[in-house]
Amino acid sequence: MRYQQDRTVLAAIGAHLDPQISRISVRLPRSVAEPAVAAWDREEPDGTGEESREEYDLRDDAAELALIGLAITSRGVWDGEGVVVDLDVVQIAAALRAAR
Repeated sequence: MRYQQDRTVLAAIGAHLDPQISRISVRLPRSVAEPAVAAWDREEPDGTGEESREEYDLRDDAAELALIGLAITSRGVWDGEGVVVDLDVVQIAAALRAAR
């Protein structure tokens, strides 16, 4: 019950932050930008079937990578060895979580 209340407060904080923060301009090297675009471009089979929590988390991270690839494709500006792109803070947070 206490954790549910904590989640409610966390969501309220998010509701206040959401209009204040949207996208942040970042620079990514080509070595990670191109695989992100490839993740967006690839075809995935329909339906996932049963999966463990670990498999779900891996698939969720793969989806976040694909969304970064979409952002690069739609609004990225390539510059020599990298790309500058405005990423949603949720995508940035997902990448930072994966790096930990």
